Amino acid sequence: MSDRKVFTDSVTELPTQPGVTKSGLMVAHARSDTRNETMELLFSLEMPDKDDLEKRVAEGEVLSAEQLSQKYRPKKADVDALKSWLTEQGFTVVGESPGDTGIYAKATVGQIEQSLGVQMVKVTNQGITYTAAQNAPSLPISVGAPVHAIIGLQPFRHAHKHMARKLVHGNRVTLDRHGLPSPNIANSPPYLVAEILHAYNANALGVTGAGQTIAILIDTFPNDHDITEFWKANGIAVDLTRIGKIKVGAGHLPAPEGEETLDVSWTSGIAPGAKIKIYATGSLQFVALDRALDRIIADASNDPSLRQLSISLGLGETFMGGPNGEVATQHQKFLRLAALGVNVFVSSGDAGSNPNSDGQTPNGPLQAEYAASDTAVVAVGGTSLRLAPGDGSVAQEDGWPGSGGGDSIFFTRPIWQTGKGVPTGSKRSVPDVSAAADPNEGAFLVLHGQPTGIGGTSWAAPVWAGFCALINESRQKAGLPALPYLNPLLYPLNGTGCFRDITAGSNGEFRDGVGYDRVTGLGAPDVKQLIAALTQAPMQASVAA
Repeated sequence: MSDRKVFTDSVTELPTQPGVTKSGLMVAHARSDTRNETMELLFSLEMPDKDDLEKRVAEGEVLSAEQLSQKYRPKKADVDALKSWLTEQGFTVVGESPGDTGIYAKATVGQIEQSLGVQMVKVTNQGITYTAAQNAPSLPISVGAPVHAIIGLQPFRHAHKHMARKLVHGNRVTLDRHGLPSPNIANSPPYLVAEILHAYNANALGVTGAGQTIAILIDTFPNDHDITEFWKANGIAVDLTRIGKIKVGAGHLPAPEGEETLDVSWTSGIAPGAKIKIYATGSLQFVALDRALDRIIADASNDPSLRQLSISLGLGETFMGGPNGEVATQHQKFLRLAALGVNVFVSSGDAGSNPNSDGQTPNGPLQAEYAASDTAVVAVGGTSLRLAPGDGSVAQEDGWPGSGGGDSIFFTRPIWQTGKGVPTGSKRSVPDVSAAADPNEGAFLVLHGQPTGIGGTSWAAPVWAGFCALINESRQKAGLPALPYLNPLLYPLNGTGCFRDITAGSNGEFRDGVGYDRVTGLGAPDVKQLIAALTQAPMQASVAA
C-alpha cells in the first residue's frame, strides 16, 4: 500500500468475522447481489491555507465568495486529476462542492470495492441494515494526496435529531376538553411565542427579522397546515409565501416527524418578518447533509440576506470516527459559512454529558456532540424555564439535565473562548449559549393537526436563529453590515447583562455555576441588551479587502 493513501478516519473499523460488535452493531457477510447496489460518495479535498482562514474568522472578518474562491480553493489540476481517475474507474461524477473542495461520485458496490480497496459487508444498526465498508478506503497517491476524507462508506453512522417529545401532564400543563395540551392559559407550558419573547426580553423591540433569511437543515418538509395552525394559535400574521422549500438530492422525502415542524414554526414565530428556507435532505446520512451544506453555501454566496442557519442534529464525537473524516469535511463547510458571515446555530444534544449512539439516551461515554463542538458554529444548550403565572416574568431558569455539553476531543480551545467560568484546559467547550429546552416546560406545537408540547435543544437552536435575524435587522437599521461569526463577539459579553447567568442545574458530569459552564454556556439571552451591545460601531464586522 506504499503507493496508496489510506483514509483511516473515514470509517470505523469493523471486525473481520460476522457477529455483534461491542457497540451493538450486527455485522454479516454481504450477498453476491450486493455488488450491484449503487452508493454515492463524497471525496473531500483539503482547503488550502485553512489555518489562515480560521484566524481571519476568529478575528471577525467577513469575506466575499470571490475572495474565498481566490485563496482557499484546491488546485484545479488536482481536482481535474481526481475526476478523471474516478471516471476511468467507472464512477459517475454527480456534483462538486463550492470552491472545488469536494467531488460527489456514484458507483456500484463492486466497483467501490475494487477501486478503493475495501471489503463491503452488511451492518444492522437499530433494526436497519446497511451496506458498509469493513475497512478503511485508499486512493493512489497520485490522485489521493489532496484528499483528506472519503465520506459515505458507512451509512449506518449518521446524525440524529435533537427533539424531546416527553411532556408530563401535571398541574402546570393545561389540557383542553380532548385531553390535549392547551396554549390558552397564560404563561403556562406549552409556551407560546409571545411568552418566550417576553422571557428573553425580545418583545416590543421594533424588529421582526425583516430583510433576513433563516436557513433550516433537516431531512423533510413540515405539513403546511401544521405551520399555519401554529401561526393562528400564536396570532402571528405570516403566510406560506415566506417559506421556501428546497429539496436537496434525489429520492423520496420521509413523512414529517416533528423536528422539521418545530424548526419552521419557531424560527418563523420568533422572526415573523424573515424568510425561511428549508433544505430537505431526505436522509440524515452524512453525504446527504454535506450536499445540503454545499447548497446553503452556494445560496448564501449569492443572497446577502441568508445569514443564519439552524441545525438540530448531532452525533457523539466518539461515534464520528477520526478527526480527518466527516468532522474535517463538515468543519471546512462551517468555516466557509462563518467566513461569509452566516451564523450556524447547532443544538448541543438531549442526552446530557453522556449521550449514547442514538443521540437521545444517556449512559454513553462522556463526550460532546458534533456538530455543536465545531469551532465555526454557535452551540446552543438547554434550560428548564418557568414563568410567573401573573406577569410572565422568569420565575426560575435552571440548566436542563438533557442539555448536551462537554469538551471536544477534536477541536482545540479557540482564542475567543475565554472569560469567567471557562474551564482550564486546551479543548473547545460546549455549549456557547442556551435557551428553553425542557420538554416538561415545553414549546407549543401543532403536529399532524394536533396541538402538543415538545422540547429539546432542537427548540433552543431555532429560537436562537430567530434572535440572530432580529439582531441582524437591528444592525441593518443602524447602518451596519450583518454580523460576523458571533462567538468572538459573545464571549466578551460574559457578565455584562447580555445573558442571564444560569447557576443551578446539571447535565450529569457538569454543573451550572457562575459565568460560563458546560451545561448552559454563557447563559440565556437578554435580546434587548444583546442588540444594544452588537449594534455599536466598534462591534461591526470587518470586511476583508
